[in-house]
Amino acid sequence: MAGSLSRTTAPFAVHSFRLQWPADLMTSLAFEMETLILGWYILTTTGSVFWLTVFAAMQFHGTLVSPLLGVIGDRIGHRNLLCCMRAVYVGLAATLLTLAASGLLGPVAVVVVASLMGIVRPSDLSVRAASVAQSIPADLLVGALGISRTTSDVARIAGALTGAGVLAKLGMAPAYMIITAIYAGGLVLLLLARTKDGAIIASGTRAERGISGAWRDLKEGMAYVRSTPRLLAAVWLAFLMNMTTLPLSGGLLPFVAKGVYGTDQTGLGYLSASFAAGAFIGSFGLSLAARWIRLARAMMLSGIIWCVVLMVFATTTTLREGVVLLLLAGVMQSVCLVSMAILLLKTSEERLRGRVMGVRMLAIISQVPGLLPAGLLIERFGFSATAQLYSGGALLCTILIWGMWHKDLWPPEAVANVRTT
Repeated sequence: MAGSLSRTTAPFAVHSFRLQWPADLMTSLAFEMETLILGWYILTTTGSVFWLTVFAAMQFHGTLVSPLLGVIGDRIGHRNLLCCMRAVYVGLAATLLTLAASGLLGPVAVVVVASLMGIVRPSDLSVRAASVAQSIPADLLVGALGISRTTSDVARIAGALTGAGVLAKLGMAPAYMIITAIYAGGLVLLLLARTKDGAIIASGTRAERGISGAWRDLKEGMAYVRSTPRLLAAVWLAFLMNMTTLPLSGGLLPFVAKGVYGTDQTGLGYLSASFAAGAFIGSFGLSLAARWIRLARAMMLSGIIWCVVLMVFATTTTLREGVVLLLLAGVMQSVCLVSMAILLLKTSEERLRGRVMGVRMLAIISQVPGLLPAGLLIERFGFSATAQLYSGGALLCTILIWGMWHKDLWPPEAVANVRTT
């Protein structure tokens, strides 16, 4: 155990990782506080689960440009791109702070700003992972990405427990003053991270660096994923999970707290924090067990268990039951998605990593066609029936993906399962 722990913390010996980790943590904390605060604001001011799903969906349409951001990251360096993205977060949070302080904030303004944030925010996880992969030695990559993912999990726990409380006690304007300051602090830390991060693609001619060259690079990345079965299977699984399971434990949680369990912001915080605590356990456990993990097997098995747990969650009627099941769902979600990210990065050509992760993030767009019908279905048939439909469909499709790409995802000698640490 001591050896595993030592190996897990080894990435902190790299200067850029020591600074990027807290920068990512601060950014993720601001994400979680913002999502919880705005989701509750929309639900309470409009009284409509449909508008809640519209707000949640607006945060993901930017996945359509994720592959292009992957190309840009390969060209200018992933850390440089990450700095630009996080400057956008600071600007948009400051805009909401100004609107709240002036009394001009309303549901429409929140949805508009969320849609602007949704252009870049969905790509944050993939760009930060690519940045880590570019600066960390290959033999430490599994542990580094596992510990890197804990930033999101720790932030979600803290954000869930503090975000709603800050809103309830201080009001919207003071809450956004805190969020803006956290975003700014994360940006400063990232700017201080000195890395070898640079363009991977050779500079070439001006024409090659232009639009036509970017389009060529984008097509090359998509073709590479399409022609590599293990990558294609992982991307399809990501598309499926984003459309079905993630809305149940993400965008729809404010409704579950208020409409199913009859609780307030504090109860919503407990639900969100329990899922995040489970995700932290999964991420940290994966980093400890890095040398023994067979990535594709871990991805598929945890995905199946995740679906089963959510099917049970759909039948619960008390907050206590929901907290326990979301904790377990969080563990399985983290093992599934972190294994997926590591598989995509470790088994891809280095020069194509940004584009591969961009294609993977493109799968997040499926949350939009997942969330919007969910709001209408819940209003007509109730949360339990809708959640069982979503999680049950996800289970069947996951098993189908497993069957279609079995030879690339299950044998221990398959590239996706070879232990390299």
